Amino acid sequence: MTRTDRISAPWLDWPGTRAVMAALEAARPGGARFVGGCVRNPLRGVETDDIDIATQLKPDETLSALSDAGIRAIPTGIEHGTITAIVDSRPFEITSLRRDVETDGRRAVVAFTEDWAEDAQRRDFRLNAIYAAPDGRLHEIVPGSIEDAIEGRVIFIGDADQRLREDYLRILRFFRFNAWYGAGLDGEGLAACERQKDGLAKIAAERIWKELKRLMEAPDPSEALMAMEDTGVMTAVLPGASASELPSLVAIEQGAGLAPDPLRRLMAMVPRRPRDVQYMTAHLRLSNAEAGRLAQWAAPALTHVLGLPEKALRGLFYRHGAEAVLDRALIEAAQGPGADAFEAVLRAAEDWQRPSFPIGGEDALAAGLKGPGIGDRLRALEEDWIASDFTLGRGELLARLSSRTE
Repeated sequence: MTRTDRISAPWLDWPGTRAVMAALEAARPGGARFVGGCVRNPLRGVETDDIDIATQLKPDETLSALSDAGIRAIPTGIEHGTITAIVDSRPFEITSLRRDVETDGRRAVVAFTEDWAEDAQRRDFRLNAIYAAPDGRLHEIVPGSIEDAIEGRVIFIGDADQRLREDYLRILRFFRFNAWYGAGLDGEGLAACERQKDGLAKIAAERIWKELKRLMEAPDPSEALMAMEDTGVMTAVLPGASASELPSLVAIEQGAGLAPDPLRRLMAMVPRRPRDVQYMTAHLRLSNAEAGRLAQWAAPALTHVLGLPEKALRGLFYRHGAEAVLDRALIEAAQGPGADAFEAVLRAAEDWQRPSFPIGGEDALAAGLKGPGIGDRLRALEEDWIASDFTLGRGELLARLSSRTE
């Protein structure tokens, strides 16, 4: 790509975009510009739907300008200057220009400013400090920022250590942006991340996991995650994890046409032991759904999957769920057997439809069973049914149920 002085993107002409910018411009001509990913991504040839706007208006002035234009406004982060405008159910995040007054590595006390340079200098990376006028014309305040965005260079603005001490989560953002855009990790930035990694202990687990998920959603985050491991950053956020098997995992995913899956990639990085899974669940404060999936993958009863005949795979699908079996198979394949072994499990899973056990408690009662033994009898018959590859019909199962009551 070559340098340009203007971005071109469909969202510039959305009616909602035009309405929001017109409202802000009416209150202060020339006082609103697009910023962040919606400017960076078009320079990279990447689509974006998230529209961020920086304005010289103070938060209360922004609210008034939107109200005057009949645009719904939500004070989503008004203490930090952020208002969200909603037009046709689409959000536009508008933030007043700011400068940091005080920082502690987790949060900042800010003061509002009208100086675009002050606002730019408090941002993290040069490629995130590019502004665009309503017509797409670019404003480069930090030298080199446009070239960085085009080339995919992730370079801190000013002193990298200072940027990180302002907000230690920027360490993970450095690796995340490199996973998505990076054209090779900047040595100075990488060294600063290593020096400041202990500051990550100040960051809430939920914020850590949110940032890690966005990192691991990249098509191939292997290089970034291995750099995290080499610098000790991974130990700071994922104790006991290793990225050594990720390149193999990503290659198998891509060969099978699977979408990037952060939780599966986490599985490839942590030991498959219940106690380690329980620790990681608590350490990252995973959601119930995420914790459940991780626990199913690590279940001791779910032994080796690759190389099993389809009948045995169907039994595993029934007992553990196809997702858990596929997770187990993919991680196992990444550890050595490779893509062909995984493809067999994937094909079987694609053909799988979970059958319903054709008898239940009412049938047991009708057959004369009583008491706590009902559950044991039904479970034994269900095992017979699974062993038959689900071919035993209701009639045969009822006959066996009746014979066991005699």
